[in-house]
Order: sequence, then C-alpha cells, then structure tokens
Amino acid sequence: MPLTVRHPDPAAFAPFGAFLQPPAGVGDRTMFGQWLEPVPGLSQQCHLNRVAPSTLPLTVDLVESHPHASQLFLPMGMSRYLVTVMPSNEAGAPDPEHALAFVVPGTLGVVYHPGTWHAGIAVLDAEASFAVQMWRGAEEDDVFASITPLEVHGTGLGARELIHG
Repeated sequence: MPLTVRHPDPAAFAPFGAFLQPPAGVGDRTMFGQWLEPVPGLSQQCHLNRVAPSTLPLTVDLVESHPHASQLFLPMGMSRYLVTVMPSNEAGAPDPEHALAFVVPGTLGVVYHPGTWHAGIAVLDAEASFAVQMWRGAEEDDVFASITPLEVHGTGLGARELIHG
C-alpha cells in the first residue's frame, strides 16, 4: 500500500500527538510538562536511541503502541527524520489504510499520545540519536503489531526538500 510523505502539519498530526517547537528566542525555554504527566504506578524513564539511516522509499510492516503513557522524542544533531502514525480501528488494532507519514526537520521534536500506533522513527541522512522520555513499569508498555506493508514514498515533497529538508 503506497503512502506519500508530507511536511509536518500540526493539525493533521494532532490526533496522534504534537510536533515540539524550539523556543523562539535565545534564552527562552519550551516546556513539555503537559506531555510528561505522572502515570500512577509507573516510573519516568529517559534513554537515548541510536538509529541507523534509512532511505525512501521505505517499507513499514511493524508498528508499536504505548498504551499507558506519552512518548517524547527529541532529535540530537540530525537534519531530518520520518514519522509514520496511524489511528486504531474499531477493535483497537492499527489501521494502516489511514496512516500518515511526515518528514520532520531535526529542529522539531515529536510526542505521541498514549496508545498511538507508530512505526519506529527513521532518520533519513546519517546515523543519529534521540533522547526519549516516557513513563514505564506496566506489563504492556510496548505493544507491537504487524500490518499490511506500507511503502512510504518521498513524492509528497519536492526533490530539493527531500534532499535538504
């Protein structure tokens, strides 16, 4: 099933989470506390993920969900990455027919609402890292599901944007 990437669109992404904007001015702060509210019985975890580079088109056939807590990703020293999300169907399983994919500049972070189905983040230019924060400790912190393969294509953005972000 083909899926075309798009620019980060906060309105289109809102059902799944948010893109995290850097502060406007030097010395300003952007607070993300609303995404990291305590979850009873869980402990807050912060870790670093190192991700190997990928190229478009990219096949997505496995997605994950974290039913108990938001998951926040802050990119560290990269130019751009791919975020693929999808809603749940009536049974709560991933619905790949309504998936969205975004090429996100490395200046924006991303946070997923609890229960959002998403593919693993793919960096598009070079190996890179993310700082990840979420609450953990429940038996099913990570739920994985195989889906009908999605072929994520870069045709939604111009060649210059795909190359330079």
